[in-house]
Amino acid sequence: MRLFVGLGNPGARYAGNRHNVGFMAVDAIARAHGAPAWRRRFSGEGTEAVLGGQRVLILKPTTFMNDSGRAVAEAQRFLKIALSDVVVFHDELDLAPGKVRVKLGGGNAGHNGLRSITAHCGNDYRRVRIGIGHPGDKVLVHPYVLSDFAKSEAPWVDDLCAAVADHAALLARGEDSSFQNKVHLALAAKGWGDAKRPDEAARKEL
Repeated sequence: MRLFVGLGNPGARYAGNRHNVGFMAVDAIARAHGAPAWRRRFSGEGTEAVLGGQRVLILKPTTFMNDSGRAVAEAQRFLKIALSDVVVFHDELDLAPGKVRVKLGGGNAGHNGLRSITAHCGNDYRRVRIGIGHPGDKVLVHPYVLSDFAKSEAPWVDDLCAAVADHAALLARGEDSSFQNKVHLALAAKGWGDAKRPDEAARKEL
């Protein structure tokens, strides 16, 4: 069994935040693969799907970002899922908006959700890093991640989440490089490619 975890903060207030793009990604996976309704599980909301021949629990912690690890640890230990079979979808300031990279382990780059998971579970889980860009000044990071994506960003966010969902079976099979390449090609086909994302408007909103 695999565990796919989207990171974000619960509640309507945060739903459109850049910090919640992990929630957006796993929501798209659940919709695309016919998962049943979300229900309360493991200090979060969970649903299941079969991806790439693998049974996958899809989880959104409702503990708030800073305590995400508690929900992940509950699910991982109860279901006896190896840490290498845990895949965490999260926002990444150090990647350009719309870029997606997959890695196993590594640093947490100041991300409180990742820090919490590492503290509760260990560090050698897989991360799907979803670029949201950087506001350019460390002082602006907090309001930037906790503000909504700009209307001008909605098209690439939607296309990215759709591409992640379309190719999620590759992640379930452990084919991380193929997943990353397929998502890149799907976004390029939509006209995003390596072009700069429309994040300047978002920065002006701060």
